[in-house]
Amino acid sequence: MVTPTQFTGIGFADFQRMAQDPELSRYERIGFPDSYREGFEPAIFEDIRTKLTNLNLSGRKVLDIGPGCSDLPVMLVELCRTHRHSLSLIDSAEMLAHLPDGDGIEKLPAFYPDCPMFIEANRGALDVILCYSVLHYIFAEAAFYRFLDVSLSLLSPGGQMLIGDIPNASKRKRFFASETGIRFHQNFMNTTDIPYVEFNQVEHDQIDDAVVMSLVQRARLSGFDAYIIPQTPSLPMANRREDILIIRP
Repeated sequence: MVTPTQFTGIGFADFQRMAQDPELSRYERIGFPDSYREGFEPAIFEDIRTKLTNLNLSGRKVLDIGPGCSDLPVMLVELCRTHRHSLSLIDSAEMLAHLPDGDGIEKLPAFYPDCPMFIEANRGALDVILCYSVLHYIFAEAAFYRFLDVSLSLLSPGGQMLIGDIPNASKRKRFFASETGIRFHQNFMNTTDIPYVEFNQVEHDQIDDAVVMSLVQRARLSGFDAYIIPQTPSLPMANRREDILIIRP
């Protein structure tokens, strides 16, 4: 069985390799044990739709950054087809090969935002940008402020960007230091042990409150509305992850 620690410290090249590994499930290929995603993705997609309300309109331009190859991007492809949206998918060629083709779907093999032709062609033109369960890899591997700045430049007036499923180390610590978190840990691990939590310590290559709030502040100082919003409590990692919604006024 694949464990969460096996996905620690991985990056773009690892995902290229994992996408081609026939021994991995579609969830494991995107960095999750099956227990973290299997059966949950319809609820995750509904949570995304409640935040990216432009998806429920018609004829919009949509970008998914790092869609991976699980059921979630397939749901987005189907929604875009029924709502007559154009959809651009940017990921490795190995991941994109698992996703369906169709009219209005553009697959761009690239390490976002290193795709200058796409960027220049879409400045101020996108109504929806989705980046789900990806920011922590960008944070560790790329210039994440450039990722944010470039993405903001693509939004049309009224355009929405959801940076979703952000693992926040500070939120995780607060949870596991709480009575609710201790009970969760003991039930999940079948133990009476108290989870180890250490505050006031720098967590290298980990997203924490400072990073999340800096992204919101940078977006606001660039002229966008930005909000930190919780996930629906029924989602599998809602107790230690959160989302950022950015809207161009």
